[in-house]
Amino acid sequence: MVLVTGAALGGRLAGIDALDLVFQASLVVKLVLLVLASFSILSWAVIAYKWREFRRADQDNEAFLEVYHDGSLDAAYQAARDLDRSPASSVFLGAYAELVRIAKLTGKSATLSETQLHALSQKLAWAASHEGLRLERGMSFLATTASATVYIGLFGTVVGIINAFEGIGRAGNASLAVVAPGIAEALIATAVGLFAAIPAVILYNYFAGELRRIVTSVELFANEFEGDLRQLGAITMRSMTPEE
Repeated sequence: MVLVTGAALGGRLAGIDALDLVFQASLVVKLVLLVLASFSILSWAVIAYKWREFRRADQDNEAFLEVYHDGSLDAAYQAARDLDRSPASSVFLGAYAELVRIAKLTGKSATLSETQLHALSQKLAWAASHEGLRLERGMSFLATTASATVYIGLFGTVVGIINAFEGIGRAGNASLAVVAPGIAEALIATAVGLFAAIPAVILYNYFAGELRRIVTSVELFANEFEGDLRQLGAITMRSMTPEE
């Protein structure tokens, strides 16, 4: 008798299908699973976008800095216009636009005063901060997904367990064959929550490290460019062509 009952129970548990559990879940648990699925899909879209964005920014940064260290301001300007995905290029173009403005005001040849150097320094700092904020876009969503989906899944599990115990009460039977499907249904929400949270937290930490590295590189370039301008002191801007 025991063997027969155990065999029947084992067959029932083995026949539990995840999709069947989802379809049989209560409305609240289904809504929780829908929210978690939405978080997961959106987080993977953000992950793919940030992965490509950081990779391209890194590649263009290296190419631009190579031109900047080997060439003139005009060569760096042309490279910056072509390598528009580089944060360092954007910082350079912002400062270059300020130099063009100075050239318009003072003539084609000018000596940078301390006031003008201070304005360039502010422009470089603002552009570097702007690039950091631009690269940071989407990171907050990954952080939210990493922290919130676990609790959303736990909420769905709690609701599912409550429903399971209500079903046990109505059936008047607390055997494993009665309890197991309801508990399994409840735990689906936790599993989906973890499925959404784990990739988000791992890749958020990875992207945070990449962001710090790129932002540090941009800030170092901004300081280097400002130092180069201060060392030059008197610069000739006859070769500069102001943007129309």
